[in-house]
Parts: sequence; C-alpha cells; structure tokens
Amino acid sequence: MTNNRRGPQPGSQKAKHGGQAVREKYGPEFYSKIGKKGGETVKEKRGPQFYAEIGKKGGESTKRQQGSEFYSKIGKKGGERGRAIASNKE
Repeated sequence: MTNNRRGPQPGSQKAKHGGQAVREKYGPEFYSKIGKKGGETVKEKRGPQFYAEIGKKGGESTKRQQGSEFYSKIGKKGGERGRAIASNKE
C-alpha cells in the first residue's frame, strides 16, 4: 500500500525543518491563529460538550498516572501564586 500523504514523516528532521520554515515565514502568531480556527471548527462540529468529555478523560488519565496527590500539589501552587499576585496589587 502506497503512502498518499504529502510531506515528510511527522516528527522527522525534515518535518521539523518545515515547521521552522513556516514559523520564519509567517511568524509564531500563525500557529495561534490556525489553532484557534481549528478549535472553533471542532466546537461547531462536535459541540462544547466534546471539550468537557476530553477534559474529563485527560483528568482521569492524569490521576491514574500522577495520583490524586498531584492535584493537591498543583492546587496549592496555584493558591500560593494567587495570594502573591493579590498581595502585590495592594
């Protein structure tokens, strides 16, 4: 069976070079713009519930891999950062 895909194998040096060439030509904002456009298209096709489902799956996977203590750690870090920002505003 013949590979009908255009371009180099994803993850290869040629693919990385191509990505760098695109970044140089269009700038890093280009990736943000096309990412947002893709996200909006997915939202239109699958609905916002799709993001809730994949978020839940990702959270469950992270919990299996990292343990529930992981969420406690990152929650504390976020709280500390929030308090530091709030005290700087005063």
